[in-house]
Amino acid sequence: MTWLTVAKKDFRDAVQSRALWALVAVFVIVSVLSSFAYVEAPELFGEPDGATFGGLLFFTAGIASLFVPIAAIVVCYKSVAGERELGSIKLLCSLPTTRADVFAGKVLGRAAVLGFGLGVGLIVGLGFGAVMLGALDVVAAITFLLVTLAFVAVYATIVVGLSATTGSTSRATTLALGFFVVFELLWDAVVLGILYVAGGFSMPNPATMPEWAFTVSQIPPSAAYFSSIVALLPDLASRANAEPAQAGTEASAAGGEPFFASPEIGFVVLACWLVLPLVVGYVRFDAADL
Repeated sequence: MTWLTVAKKDFRDAVQSRALWALVAVFVIVSVLSSFAYVEAPELFGEPDGATFGGLLFFTAGIASLFVPIAAIVVCYKSVAGERELGSIKLLCSLPTTRADVFAGKVLGRAAVLGFGLGVGLIVGLGFGAVMLGALDVVAAITFLLVTLAFVAVYATIVVGLSATTGSTSRATTLALGFFVVFELLWDAVVLGILYVAGGFSMPNPATMPEWAFTVSQIPPSAAYFSSIVALLPDLASRANAEPAQAGTEASAAGGEPFFASPEIGFVVLACWLVLPLVVGYVRFDAADL
């Protein structure tokens, strides 16, 4: 059994489960409702001049940046730890299947499950919004969809990697939720704390924030995801007033800053979050006593 076979089996098992279709249904509903709300009441979401398709993309990105991590935790936290807890991992790792095959297959399979569920929701939601607006930017929509699917793959890798470090589903849940709380909910406070200490235990003037503060603020995967979209769609971002600002720092999509203080840093951060969990998760899984 190769890593591709493991991935196909993982995906087939998910397709036959109600959890995947529940995920698809929930995200379709969320996407449609959010598109409807944005188009009908754009002034409530920072668009006093009216709704635009570009604005809809960035509004949807904000929804996806919260929904993707939660969905990844739900779908992926038991991917490896659950099989180790049940003991079925021993059968899965029997020859000729290696642990590398199992780990890679789990990552790919869970990423495909998440990508399918969220991809359907995004296509339906954006299609509904485009019909209501009477406007569609195909290139921007495809770019947005591809970056979002890459973000999905990154989060699937993170959670599967965390799951591979332990043989307990309860610990896997704790690790995944801890990651989400620290990096997605509390990271702005972490950045402010770093700025406070670096400034001699006083907050610097918001107008003179150091450039490295923006880089630190981009460490959460969702922040890097949003910055990547801004970097690829700068004109739409400018018209939609979408800026990857975090914790009081500011960055412009127009350029002129050093690379580490520009939205393009999002690509580097996403790449790091893709590689690091793969390495750590595999090393821990390969050394584990099954």
